[in-house]
Amino acid sequence: MNNVVLVGRLVEDPKVIDTETGKQMTSVTIAVTRNYKNPEGIYETDFIRCILWNGIASNTCEYCHMGDVIGIKGRLQTGSYENEDKQKVYYTEVVAEKVSFLSSAKPKETTEEVKNEKSSKKKKADE
Repeated sequence: MNNVVLVGRLVEDPKVIDTETGKQMTSVTIAVTRNYKNPEGIYETDFIRCILWNGIASNTCEYCHMGDVIGIKGRLQTGSYENEDKQKVYYTEVVAEKVSFLSSAKPKETTEEVKNEKSSKKKKADE
């Protein structure tokens, strides 16, 4: 059985790539904090590459941005390639089968706008 479930923050804004076969894909990296501290008392973070296809890719690109928390259910996939120095490089990535949008990292401007709007509504109600 090959199942992976991850929850982490997007490291950068996702971008859709149209492949030669007509499919859409995106590659995202999520920062997943470990649930224990190292000997120095710090929570370490793993940066995990995930591949998203078609509807999952386009929806994630449309609704998610850097800093958002997402959940990914998928499977591990390994592969290799030869770099320009003729050395074999191995990699492991997660191929997403389902993505859940868990929280949004709201920009500071939006938070300030909401506070100002609430403040002005309160002033009008008090008048």
